[in-house]
Amino acid sequence: MILLRNLFILFTIFVIITISLSSCNSIKFLDNDDDDHHILRETHRDHHNMNIEREFGYDFQAYPSNYFNTILEDNNNLQSSRFHRFKNLEENDEEEAKVTTINVDSFGAKGDGSTDDTNAFQKAWKEACSSSTTVNFVVSQNKKYLLKPIKFSGPCKSSITMQIYGTLLASDDTSDYSKDTRHWLLIDSVQNFVVGGAGVINGNGKIWWQNSCKINKNLPCKHAPTALTFYNCNNLKVKDLKIEDAQQMHLAFERCSSVVVSSLVVSAPATSPNTDGIHITNTQNIQISDTTIGTGDDCISIVSGSQKVVATGITCGPGHGISIGSLGAGNAEAHVSDITVDGAKLSGTTNGLRIKTYQGGCGSASNIKFQNVVMNDVKNPIIIDQNYCDQESPCKEQDSAVQVKNVIYENIKGTSAPKEAINFNCSKNFPCQGILLENVKLLGENSETPNANWNNIDKLTCHNVSPECPK
Repeated sequence: MILLRNLFILFTIFVIITISLSSCNSIKFLDNDDDDHHILRETHRDHHNMNIEREFGYDFQAYPSNYFNTILEDNNNLQSSRFHRFKNLEENDEEEAKVTTINVDSFGAKGDGSTDDTNAFQKAWKEACSSSTTVNFVVSQNKKYLLKPIKFSGPCKSSITMQIYGTLLASDDTSDYSKDTRHWLLIDSVQNFVVGGAGVINGNGKIWWQNSCKINKNLPCKHAPTALTFYNCNNLKVKDLKIEDAQQMHLAFERCSSVVVSSLVVSAPATSPNTDGIHITNTQNIQISDTTIGTGDDCISIVSGSQKVVATGITCGPGHGISIGSLGAGNAEAHVSDITVDGAKLSGTTNGLRIKTYQGGCGSASNIKFQNVVMNDVKNPIIIDQNYCDQESPCKEQDSAVQVKNVIYENIKGTSAPKEAINFNCSKNFPCQGILLENVKLLGENSETPNANWNNIDKLTCHNVSPECPK
């Protein structure tokens, strides 16, 4: 009886042990990428007969069986999102790294200075503009590419950087410009565009200057091409270039916005006609900095429709100075506003800081500031001329004029070549309004005090000004 009891007890213990072993959780180590180290987990079979994992320490009895399913689902989602996030980052890095380089030489450009490379440039541009990735458009170093008038048209699929390492040389055959006498290199409707590379753009303008009516009075007056024109372009950078000997103007921005210009050298002989350095028309938000300009006309000219123009670190001369205008030609309406010239050096120019408007026009030139300017041997250092006339015979006197108002001259010093250093020739019918001069000191020959002309000014304010303002 005792033996049977003992056997029964042993059998019962055996059954209990067997059942316990069969229901035990199996233990394993799992690699958790989240924590970047190994943690101990166990596999548990819930009443849905689903294997789930949990860290030791959780009380399964305290939570519904689907709780850990939810935790794991969230964890898997987190892992998945992290995977996709890093995958996206990698894809973005790959996208950023995808830069298509297009060299004009690969499209047949010779760069020998005598072969016409226009067609090769056009083919290369077509390829660049249609690219879905960022493009580096390369003009090779130590080469000279002869080009007829060429239009680089947009819009393009992606941003383009044009690296001009060599020289672009304009054709000097005037018949090549029969279809468009106003442009040589035209960038039209291109956004997010950068031009740089420390190369040279040479307008080869001598033949055009010789045939100008300003040089030869017997010839009719005709337009000549602008060397480099940006038309209807946004988000531009033009930097580290030399632009020289333009047929007419060197660099022009028309109907553009958000433009940054820096570290340019613009040059042409002082006798070259109408060769403005930088011409700005109908353009907003443009910054020009650290640029040297010496030409036969205005270093910088700002005309109608231009707003928020800032020029800093400008070296000007030879040339006609820094000009706003001319405005109102042909009785036109003109508007220019929010112009700042801060930090300029002018040497030997025919004008210094000039605002010029025709009689008969309308509109306004307002909120203009010239500051921190040094002049050396400059004719007409400070001039506002509301009776501008560029013809040999006197212009007809008219009743209307472009209104000039809110103009500041601050920290201006230097020497004046003529005896008259300040000339405000404002309109009788539309006097200049709100003119402020502060810390202005201009000297004539032998350190003499020059003269000044103050005609038709409403609200003139002066502080520490020489020559003195009227009492």
